[in-house]
Amino acid sequence: MTAQTPSSPPFRDPQLPTAKRIDDLLSRLTLDERVAFLHQFAPAVERLGIAAFRTGQEALHGVAWMGPATVFPQAVGLGATWNEELVHRVGEAVSKEVRAMRARDDRVGLNVWAPTVNLLRHPLWGRNEEGYSEDPKLTSAIATAYTRGLRGDHPAYWRTAPVLKHWLAHNNETNRDTTSSSVRPRVLHEYDLRAFRETVEAGAVAGVMPAYNLVNGRPNHVSPLLGEHLRTWTDTDLLVCSDAAAPSNLVDSEHYFDTHEEATAAALIAGVDSFTDHGTDSTKIIARLQGALSQGLLTEEDIDRAVRRQLSVRFRLGEFDPQYDPYADTKDFDTPAHRALAQEAAEQAIVLLKNDDATLPLAPDTRIAVVGLLADECKADWYSGTLIHRSTPLEALYERFGAERVEFAEGVDRVRLRTSTGTFLHVPPAEDAPDVARGAEGALDPALLAGRTDLPPLTAEAEGTEFALIDWGEGVLTLRAPDGRYLSVAEDGYVRASADQPGGWVVQETFRLEPQNYPDSTNSAENHHHLLRHVGTGRHVSVAADGVKVADEKETPPEIFELIVTERGEESVKRVAARADVVVVVAGNDPHINGRETEDRATLHLPAHQERLLRAARAANPRTILTLTSAYPYAVDVTDLPAALWTAHGGQAAGTALARVLAGDVSPAGRLPQTWYAADADLPDLLDYDVIGSRQTYLYFEGTPLFPFGHGLSYATFAYGDLTAEVADEETLRVSFTVANTGYVTADEVAQLYTRAPESPVTRPRRELVAHRRVTLSPGESATMSFELPLSCLEFWDVGSNGRRLAPGSYELLAGASSEDIRARTTVQVTGTPSVPRPVRRLGLSAADFDEQSGAEIVDRTKVSGDAVTPTGDGEAELLYRDCDFGAGVTEVAVTTAGEGAVEVEVVLDDRAATAVLTPTPTGGPYDYTTGRAALVVDGVRDVRVRLRGPLRLAHVGFSG
Repeated sequence: MTAQTPSSPPFRDPQLPTAKRIDDLLSRLTLDERVAFLHQFAPAVERLGIAAFRTGQEALHGVAWMGPATVFPQAVGLGATWNEELVHRVGEAVSKEVRAMRARDDRVGLNVWAPTVNLLRHPLWGRNEEGYSEDPKLTSAIATAYTRGLRGDHPAYWRTAPVLKHWLAHNNETNRDTTSSSVRPRVLHEYDLRAFRETVEAGAVAGVMPAYNLVNGRPNHVSPLLGEHLRTWTDTDLLVCSDAAAPSNLVDSEHYFDTHEEATAAALIAGVDSFTDHGTDSTKIIARLQGALSQGLLTEEDIDRAVRRQLSVRFRLGEFDPQYDPYADTKDFDTPAHRALAQEAAEQAIVLLKNDDATLPLAPDTRIAVVGLLADECKADWYSGTLIHRSTPLEALYERFGAERVEFAEGVDRVRLRTSTGTFLHVPPAEDAPDVARGAEGALDPALLAGRTDLPPLTAEAEGTEFALIDWGEGVLTLRAPDGRYLSVAEDGYVRASADQPGGWVVQETFRLEPQNYPDSTNSAENHHHLLRHVGTGRHVSVAADGVKVADEKETPPEIFELIVTERGEESVKRVAARADVVVVVAGNDPHINGRETEDRATLHLPAHQERLLRAARAANPRTILTLTSAYPYAVDVTDLPAALWTAHGGQAAGTALARVLAGDVSPAGRLPQTWYAADADLPDLLDYDVIGSRQTYLYFEGTPLFPFGHGLSYATFAYGDLTAEVADEETLRVSFTVANTGYVTADEVAQLYTRAPESPVTRPRRELVAHRRVTLSPGESATMSFELPLSCLEFWDVGSNGRRLAPGSYELLAGASSEDIRARTTVQVTGTPSVPRPVRRLGLSAADFDEQSGAEIVDRTKVSGDAVTPTGDGEAELLYRDCDFGAGVTEVAVTTAGEGAVEVEVVLDDRAATAVLTPTPTGGPYDYTTGRAALVVDGVRDVRVRLRGPLRLAHVGFSG
């Protein structure tokens, strides 16, 4: 390196420590310039030669939103590979394409908002596709691999700067900006924080994005956990970027603060460094920050702290040292290597769920019927780039088995829509219209992309058009014209056949049929007359002289259509199924419909339309194979099917990957990254975040799953043996076992290692993943799986001591092919640290540190910090605190409460219960606390039960006397 020239300032000198360079640059920026840096779109400072900078390039499984790019499998599919080495290479490829795209389009940012490390706690969460797993260990392993790939391997400069999403306990889209996740301390430390912590500690994370929701009554964007935990996990400056519009939500929807100046100041002080709000318009955030400064809510030091964190990231990205940036000339984009990697990832993500009688792989001369709504689809999702290449199952099976051996039936319902005047909806010809894919031009905010208006609107004609109707479940349907374009509504309100696929922030291609009583209908069961409601606008379709449109019903009355079904989808499926040796039914979801960002799913069940097709195929041909292509699990009965597979939407090479697995060119080795439950009844409420109390995920679920966590079959068979485990020193657990391929084909096996604490004094996981390894073995080959694990992997969060503790006793080590397919087990003895009774006479009880609860939720004690407990819905709640040490005795109990209600404190003695009922003086607000006292005579070590009645918050229970 060369020293700075006499005319260049110190911040341009690469020989100086980064901290000194940042100090120098900060000193040269005016206060107004520093404030402006805190919006997502930081402006250029031309007098210093500093370019504009933006946070937030989406890159979840490829570069998103900025036009064509390599599209890899969805994140949940990458999780299903259980392969960190592969995911690391995917991260490398994605970051190289970010760099290459930025070289020709400076709208592409280097601060990438990926990966999502929210745990897949509940399979009805709309954004299930974005996470890796329900397990924190697997999630952090995959996320660490991806972030390391995104970062690059240079010791000083980063190829891109990854930001983890979404901090914290965020698994619902329903009212996501106003709901609060009640997260007890054990769940917080053993579950929700873990995926973030282990990924941050690995050293390739540049920042974190808080989630829209509240945790324990406090918005994530003002969470003290950002300072108390996140920033303690690394010495590197982390850039905390708000989610879009979340700063405004603090006032507008959450009503947590009275003014935007208060809210913005609180978020900045809590740790938010970059405000994503009002799109590219930074004026509102700047005004709020300046207002907060003038009101004394912020200091210049607060501003500088956040700007310093942003500058730290920019220095790491080489912005100020372009001559030394090793990634500046990266041009790898849509390379043969990236295409091959996309195919490899798609192949490794496929999970063989069932394979009776070696139904798969298929023989080369098999006659195949390929049926289903996704059989000729290669779907993208909200966080996909525009597909450059696309491979559908049908196309790939044609290529692999020969078109003469493959027959296709999509299974759509063919319909015509007749108006009340006897005419039919008609798609006018548009021969000269260009074929445009949505988002091909790229956009900083694809939610703002407008629908096409260059095509003619639908009309009503004597003949009309036959449409392909697909019912995606919950009454939501799409209508497709014969040329493959979907009916869509643009901003002008007209209905056109204009969309290549359903999509967009507000999907404009979905409709609902609303049955209507009609004078000619004599039997309601045969009533085919409907209003057609456009879901995106909420308006009904009407027919006007200038075309078909959705309009204000005060202006144009809605049309009542007669739905004429010319062919049911199952009829075409039956025909081709009966002629084939085997039927491949490709079912699943469209990633933009019924389960996506902003919309949770209502059920685990496959939509009725697809169930009809599956049953029709099975009735016509018993050799029916179900292939589920979906962003989430389904509860589907496969009892009478010989084989079934699942894959997430596999990106550009999805079809090729599936065909190669079906043909046996690749032995499937994907493993389920989350539990597949058998029925909706197995699920807790979506907003119940207490995975321990409600027995959620494979860790605690006590029922029988449809398919367990870690499940996945192979075309080979594997044997496990020689499991040994020893506590090597005070901090290390050494485990090894062998895996042998006892089959006849080379295949991958995913060896999984779990622990179990059978002697635990508290509820612990039924089993918990601590290590795994994906290994390729040829027939007859064996390999030794050796792991050195920190003994801390056996710890739990002890609410009594407010810290992690390794309990003494025996621990089981379980090796196998899934969480329920255990092939070998052994036990180790651990000395650990014995439990100590809670010193309640000295410290009392923090209300949220309960061992068990019913009917309670945790809320914020103040707007800044602390927790309290309140009954759910202002009803009644009970809290249990075990092993409370009252020493020689106490004579009084004191409760700290806000609101109005009663508190009953019961201590179980040897032959009776000592009880005190307190009715503290009501307070005016949720943060106005008072203390109520009552007599209570107790000694020794006892369990304490606290019952709450009414709309009050309990913060603390103290004992004295």
